[in-house]
Amino acid sequence: MEHLLGIKELSVNRVKDFLDRADYYTKALQSGKWDKEKLKNKVVLTLFFENSTRTVTSFNFAGLRLGAEMINWNAEVSSLSKNESFNDTIDTLGAMKPDAVVIRHKEYGAPIKVAERLDCPVINAGDSWREHPTQALLDALTIMQEKGSLEGLNVAICGDISHSRVANSNAYLLSKMGANIRFVAPSFFKPEEMPVEGIPFYDTMEEGIKDCDVVMTLRIQKERMQQSKIPDDNAYFKDYGLTYERLKYAKPDAIVMHPGPMNRGVEIAGDVADDPKYSRMTAQVANGIPTRMAVLDLLLSK
Repeated sequence: MEHLLGIKELSVNRVKDFLDRADYYTKALQSGKWDKEKLKNKVVLTLFFENSTRTVTSFNFAGLRLGAEMINWNAEVSSLSKNESFNDTIDTLGAMKPDAVVIRHKEYGAPIKVAERLDCPVINAGDSWREHPTQALLDALTIMQEKGSLEGLNVAICGDISHSRVANSNAYLLSKMGANIRFVAPSFFKPEEMPVEGIPFYDTMEEGIKDCDVVMTLRIQKERMQQSKIPDDNAYFKDYGLTYERLKYAKPDAIVMHPGPMNRGVEIAGDVADDPKYSRMTAQVANGIPTRMAVLDLLLSK
């Protein structure tokens, strides 16, 4: 049985498998021609212990596009509110025999623990600041659609690196595929340990995004920080917000990305985010569906 718990443990060939299948479904959705009953009679259970718009909705679209039945479990109205333990909840849901489980949880490594208890594929939809593998896959797909390949590209990931599962998964994936990753952030957002050895760290935007092909901004993960350590939004934007002026340091054909949710006027200027010349944020959202179709297909069509 195969799970998707993170990018770190995937081989280059398996990453290619996911990306190739995601590319296939991107084209299939455009043409309207694909096997719409590929996952007929499969039941996919989504367990979201944290709020989500893009991820949970695109997993639902992906499963339904392939003919699967989607069940969205709600932690707020579950027996967890009656002091049932997390493990007992997972065992109870596992006894109902879902064909796959998609889980998001604030606890570091929670999907790994769930995979150990369930007899079905488990897909990590984001755990703490550890990993968010399907986001990295859809980001890579978006970059490849624009640039043709990941090999040799300069990619700057800017913002709250220390609390970002997206930064980790993107660093693992893009490095595996031959891109040159750099982190850009104030020193208080520098991770204690880099996800990939040798990633350069810059503490100014101008230096950090210089000659980059891709500039990805990240929001400040205030929900994972102590209140006293949260920076002032205006001061942060002044020093680290992505503006047109700063974007001039990147390559002329650079693209701008953001995994969302986006805080305009904090990590990125609204006019940059809305500029179709640079922004690929809408494409990222759209690519969530074929990417998650690919994941469900490859894990469930056995």
